[in-house]
Amino acid sequence: MVDEVQAFELFRFADSVQSVTVEVRCGEPLLMEEERYYAAEIVVESGFVTGRVGLRVSLEDLDEWERCLDALQADEGAEWPAGGRSAWLEVAPDDPVEVTVHDSPSTQIAVRVPIDVGSEWLQENRLRLADVRKAVTRSS
Repeated sequence: MVDEVQAFELFRFADSVQSVTVEVRCGEPLLMEEERYYAAEIVVESGFVTGRVGLRVSLEDLDEWERCLDALQADEGAEWPAGGRSAWLEVAPDDPVEVTVHDSPSTQIAVRVPIDVGSEWLQENRLRLADVRKAVTRSS
C-alpha cells in the first residue's frame, strides 16, 4: 500500500536510479455510464525528471494491463491504457527496458526512461495487478 487512502501500485519498473510506477486509488469509483473508473497517477522519478500525470483506470484497463504483461513476457512491446482518453505509456522489453510516458492529449509531452529491471519484474508486476484487483473488488 502506498498511502492511507487505499492507493496501490498497479505496476513498477525500477532500478537504483529511476522508476516509472502507476498508483491506483482504490476508493470510491467515478461512474461514467456503465463503467467504473478509479483515480490513478503515472509517476516518473529520476535524477533528470520527476513528475506525475493523472489518469482514470477501469476494470477493463486492468484486464488490458494483464494482456500487456503477457506481451512483455513474449518479448513484445506494450501500450497502456488503450483508447487515447488520457495519459498513456509504452513499454519496450529491450535491455534495458524502455518506458515512455505520454501526457496526451493534454500537454503532448513524452518522457522515455531506460530502466535496468530486476529478474523478477514480470512476476512482481503480476502480483501488484492481483492486489489492485482485490482492492477494487472490495471497494465496489
